[in-house]
Amino acid sequence: MSIPIDRSGFESMARIIASRRSIRRYRQEGVSRELVDELLHCAMNAPSAHNCQPWRFSVLDQADEKVRLARAMGARLRSDRLRDGDSHDIVEADVARSFERISRSPVVILAAATTIDMQLYPDRHRQDAEYLMAVQSTAMAVQNLLLAAHAAGLAACWMCAPLFCPDAVREALKLPADWRPQAIITLGFPASSGKPYSRRSLAEVVRHPEQT
Repeated sequence: MSIPIDRSGFESMARIIASRRSIRRYRQEGVSRELVDELLHCAMNAPSAHNCQPWRFSVLDQADEKVRLARAMGARLRSDRLRDGDSHDIVEADVARSFERISRSPVVILAAATTIDMQLYPDRHRQDAEYLMAVQSTAMAVQNLLLAAHAAGLAACWMCAPLFCPDAVREALKLPADWRPQAIITLGFPASSGKPYSRRSLAEVVRHPEQT
């Protein structure tokens, strides 16, 4: 016998999840630190491996901080892409686009993972698994943040570019040595509704026991 669920609560949450979009263009009014703190409290309610809560966040809401980060990431992007042999014009266009997205966002949140409180193992395999658990936990916290921002009427976009230049990000933001940058989340009041997206069907991604 199936147990009835709270349809109203489920449907409300399903609408929030389904209507969230990655939005990169924001109006220029600021977002209060009080609201950002509320969003981060939502982020921190995510589950985590061993309940170690390995997520760390650096909030940038001052122009000089955002510009410093954008320049550091842009310099690494330029260096890497030119070394790959990409066209100078294409590289500079990508660097300019990245700089614009980061520097003009009302708020930028750097999400990092740390293994400082995770378990230690003598072998590489299990130690790598601990790091991956920290990354997964941090990703779940960021998803909470994205959904909370959407529910509050804000727009946000998750950008994984810090994975390509963690040392540059850490230096630009003067982060502790154990913080391993994972992503930046740009945040603000939306200047557009975002683009429609498509998803694969359940049949393409789900298997049930009778299908094995």
